[in-house]
Amino acid sequence: MHSSDPAATRKAVTQNDVARELGVSRTLVSFAMRGAPGVSEDMRQQILRTAGLLGYRRNVEAADLARKRPTAVGLHLMDLHNDVYADIFSGVQEALSGTGSRLVIGVNATPYRPGPGVLDPLLESKVGVVIAATLLDSDDHIRELNRTVPLVNVTRSVPGVDSIHSDDIRGSRLATEHLLRLGHRRIAHLCGPSFEGHLERRIGYRRTMLAHGRDPVFIEAPGFGRSDAAAVAVEALSAAPGERPTAVFAHSDELALGVREAAASLGLSVPGDLSLVGYDNSRVATLHGIELTSVDLHARELGRAAGQAALERIRYPALPAVDFTLSPTLVIRSSTAPPH
Repeated sequence: MHSSDPAATRKAVTQNDVARELGVSRTLVSFAMRGAPGVSEDMRQQILRTAGLLGYRRNVEAADLARKRPTAVGLHLMDLHNDVYADIFSGVQEALSGTGSRLVIGVNATPYRPGPGVLDPLLESKVGVVIAATLLDSDDHIRELNRTVPLVNVTRSVPGVDSIHSDDIRGSRLATEHLLRLGHRRIAHLCGPSFEGHLERRIGYRRTMLAHGRDPVFIEAPGFGRSDAAAVAVEALSAAPGERPTAVFAHSDELALGVREAAASLGLSVPGDLSLVGYDNSRVATLHGIELTSVDLHARELGRAAGQAALERIRYPALPAVDFTLSPTLVIRSSTAPPH
């Protein structure tokens, strides 16, 4: 028997439909629907009007289910091809093993680019907490997200949000001091684009250089890929021998490999003509023929600590935010030597 009421067969309108109609994130629509802070009154009214026109009806059963504090843990990963995030994933798995908590994975569609809605797939999965590794959004936006679902923010400290991170200022100081002790004076720092909350490695390098009476030199790559680093490093390394850097401290191992490729294209050897330090202590840094000196931020331990913090947040939602810092170490290999 067929119903004569078209509404009976019409597909239910979701918050995703409202978000798509307005060109905003589902998270923003959710905030507006719940009257949460952080949404302007004009935007809230626009969202509510659009929802009404589309025929959106709040799913009371789903809202009631969400209030029962689901125990699933969401894990947002910036880039699965990066050893750091793979190790964080392994650490989270270890922490959740045997606890009965289900792990739901979400991966950034466009790595290393901030943008609205990156957590929406995990929010749709009704997780009880999201471990975010890594968000490039502003501190204010991350705190806003934390009001929608509890967050455990990894690799970066955000006041008011559970944060698990490595001391990047210390890590960059270890790298820079190592090069200074070897006798280098023209030490450049190759970094990627600037994002709020992700400047500690620059800060640590700059402070250390100034403390030793040396001028910091920054080489900024347009992205975080190997080719991005190679493109800008060629120009810096093409300077006259008395002017070019004798050492480069790179923001990551991936960027350091780009510097290595640029040096090779110019006929410069590592470490004979150029000492090179990376950051992450990735598996590629250990390979024969590369043997890259690198700062180990202990990503697996970060993942374990994040998993434990997520479980605590589910059990005790009213606890104050935690801020847990791991101390990085420098792993010295054959890519660094005294200057000639």
